[in-house]
Amino acid sequence: MPIFNYCVGMVILFNKPFGVLSQFTPEAGHQALNDFGFPPDVYAAGRLDHDSEGALLLTDNGALVKKLLDPKFEHPRTYLAQVDGDITSEALRQLSKGVVIKGYRTKPCKAEKVEAPEDLWERVPPIRYRANIPTSWVRLTLIEGKNRQVRHMTAAVGFPTLRLIRVQIGNIALNGLQPGQWRVVRERVI
Repeated sequence: MPIFNYCVGMVILFNKPFGVLSQFTPEAGHQALNDFGFPPDVYAAGRLDHDSEGALLLTDNGALVKKLLDPKFEHPRTYLAQVDGDITSEALRQLSKGVVIKGYRTKPCKAEKVEAPEDLWERVPPIRYRANIPTSWVRLTLIEGKNRQVRHMTAAVGFPTLRLIRVQIGNIALNGLQPGQWRVVRERVI
């Protein structure tokens, strides 16, 4: 029996694995959402590129999707990005203030260097490893979601993203949910 989230319909949090599309139809050899046993009539409330991982909400409520995606509501999304190189304080400052990507200045965001997550799952395939070049982790909280925005932002400040994981949407966090797993959201979404 479906569980409803304060009269908005069903809301599901899915930990989207690397290589999976944020749609129900497979294409170009990529796995899609149809392989994960979701209830009927839910669809993705937003997107994650096939090479990004983590939190994806699905719902059967179109009005909720619109509210989650409309930039005027400034709904926060938090990402962990593993970047190429040891990110500098100056790069973090630039990210926080907003950077120009494809002729557009991103809105200010929260950007901080963090330690590598201890409870992080292995990615298949793993990121490239180069003995002479370190990597570092950045936590970014954005209130907008342009196509491949985090990747473009980190590249713009000289630290290309190697791995990208959305860990939280609003107040809904993965909290131990493993790749390919999903749960019905009982918390308030917006």
